[in-house]
Amino acid sequence: MKPFIHEDFLLHSKAAKILYHDYAKDMPIYDYHCHLSPQEIADNKMFSNLSSIWLEGDHYKWRAMRNIAIEETYITGNGSDHEKFKQWSKTVPYTVGNPLYHWTHLELKRYFQTDLLLDEETSEALWEHCNELLQTPDYSTQRIIEKSNVKVICTTDDPIDDLEHHKMIKENQGFTTKVLPAFRPDLAVELTKSTFNEYITKLAEVSEIEIESYEQLLSALEKRAHYFHDAGCRISDHGLETLPFSPCSFEEASSIFEKVRNGSLINEQEEMKYKTYTLVFLGKLYHSLGWAMQYHVGAIRDNSDRMLALAGPNSGFDSIHDFSLAKSLNGILNELDKTNELPKTIIYSLNPIHNYVVATACGNFQSEQKGKVQFGSGWWFNDQKDGMLRQMTDLANLGLLRTFVGMLTDSRSFLSFTRHEYFRRILCNLIGDWVEKGEAPADYKLLGQMVQDISYTNAKNYFDIEVQE
Repeated sequence: MKPFIHEDFLLHSKAAKILYHDYAKDMPIYDYHCHLSPQEIADNKMFSNLSSIWLEGDHYKWRAMRNIAIEETYITGNGSDHEKFKQWSKTVPYTVGNPLYHWTHLELKRYFQTDLLLDEETSEALWEHCNELLQTPDYSTQRIIEKSNVKVICTTDDPIDDLEHHKMIKENQGFTTKVLPAFRPDLAVELTKSTFNEYITKLAEVSEIEIESYEQLLSALEKRAHYFHDAGCRISDHGLETLPFSPCSFEEASSIFEKVRNGSLINEQEEMKYKTYTLVFLGKLYHSLGWAMQYHVGAIRDNSDRMLALAGPNSGFDSIHDFSLAKSLNGILNELDKTNELPKTIIYSLNPIHNYVVATACGNFQSEQKGKVQFGSGWWFNDQKDGMLRQMTDLANLGLLRTFVGMLTDSRSFLSFTRHEYFRRILCNLIGDWVEKGEAPADYKLLGQMVQDISYTNAKNYFDIEVQE
């Protein structure tokens, strides 16, 4: 019987098979946004068992397990790794129709060379098989990355990070994949968070700038950005519940900052003004450094107070926001573009109702570089087959799919590089379907170059990072 994950998985036409096998399959991976641990890469960590490499930090799996009433002890609690894996094995058959079923078996096939379908009956055999392989040198973090043909990894890093692990990785002559930081200053932007003042104190210590004024805050952020730049950073990232845009002067932003530092409450309009001025300042800074800027917009986080107290943040209690994006997105891009200081920008919205909003806004600010303003790939709840198809189809209809910088893992797992394969198969099947319907020519030189560009080459050319081929 044909295995579930076979060579033509998700490829439903002759054209799709040609595009994938002859053009996309062997392209390197450029993973420009993820949440991998630089320390685990620097230490070339080995994993003790399948749970430790597969389940820790994976809120996709945790949400599925809660759906069938698995006790939290075996999700984020103190249950043994073996018992947690058994509970995940019980969950997997329920995930048919969810991308987790595809991802699970792609990862088992690619990294552990097995076609067994994971369930309660196969759980022990797979546990023993995978754990035996994990004890061999080929399953260290660096070897997994190299075997996955990854050329660039950009992690997600706070401005106060000393980047010591990135420096250790860079000094390792035996490891050729570039692992670079990405600058994520969310905690300096979110001034209504209870941790804001504490964070500003930490930023002052690290930057060696006494932050008693808003001007000093901006100076500290600029200094840390240059520190990141010297460490190879060429990408920033912002996680934003909504995208603010309320024109604001430096004096207004300064006054608002001082209020918060003095313990006073501010209203929503003041919050939006401060965030707008700070984001515009940072956007201009990124432009001056030649960086790309990413906006991840639309996640409502930690919605269950009870489970936040029990399991902590980033544990799978987040959802999609519904809000108006069009005016604020065009407004902030225009504010940066007025002085020709709009950096290369990638915009991701968690809510697919914003696809046309994002795609048309991107088209308003294209200049200087091919695909300068990007409609980012299907993100988080959208990085599944239908979400990817919707994003790429909407981009193709309203922009140019050929200039798209493609997929990223956005993951904490070292086994998630198969998401690039998943994406490439879906991409090739989409274009192959156009060929079958007579909507695109069976010109494989043209279409093959297109899928290679989207799979890797566009990202390589978009970001100011030298890649060792």
